[in-house]
Amino acid sequence: MKIPLTLEQLSAIFEAYNIAIWPMQVLAYVLGLVAVYFTWKRIRYSNSIISAILAVMWLWTGIVFCTFYWAPAYGAAYGFAVLLIGQGILFSANVFRPRLSFHLGSSVYSVIGVLFILYAMVGYPVVGYILGHIYPRALPFGLAPCPTTVFTFGLFMLTDKKIPKPFLVIPLLLSISAIVPVSIGILEDIGLIIAGLVGTPMLLLRDRKSQG
Repeated sequence: MKIPLTLEQLSAIFEAYNIAIWPMQVLAYVLGLVAVYFTWKRIRYSNSIISAILAVMWLWTGIVFCTFYWAPAYGAAYGFAVLLIGQGILFSANVFRPRLSFHLGSSVYSVIGVLFILYAMVGYPVVGYILGHIYPRALPFGLAPCPTTVFTFGLFMLTDKKIPKPFLVIPLLLSISAIVPVSIGILEDIGLIIAGLVGTPMLLLRDRKSQG
């Protein structure tokens, strides 16, 4: 598999990106907390609100990060941009015709979902700091593909109804592709690989049992 960038090159991209978009990082955390809150405090439009937040994160990451910051240094990033934008469109459609039902419960799925969410929001910066990937060279939550995907898997684990399979395809592909950044030293992304390879089969098994 072709190595897209060196660790130094990728870190420099994140540095330029983080500096340019400040204070979007703060807004991303606020939106993330709002999404988690509405998995607990269910109101009429909870599912639409959460879907809208996910749509904003995926569309922003695909359009702004992948297209304007990553792709100029690595042309294949345009392919990732298409995937991220496609996922964002799925979530956007779900705002108006919700097919995802989010609910924070006490099941093992919810427990694992909370762990994924904590890793996306807290684990990435902590592990990154330990590894020397310190802000502004850190992966920003909700604004870069990897923590955004882990966060999405976390919310998927908090659903209480069957997830339409198209929603799982792109996050799973991104989790598998995380092997590449891990290979150049972005070890934080081991969490993304785990989220995809653990979360996807669990959700598929849960949904199959619910049909039985």
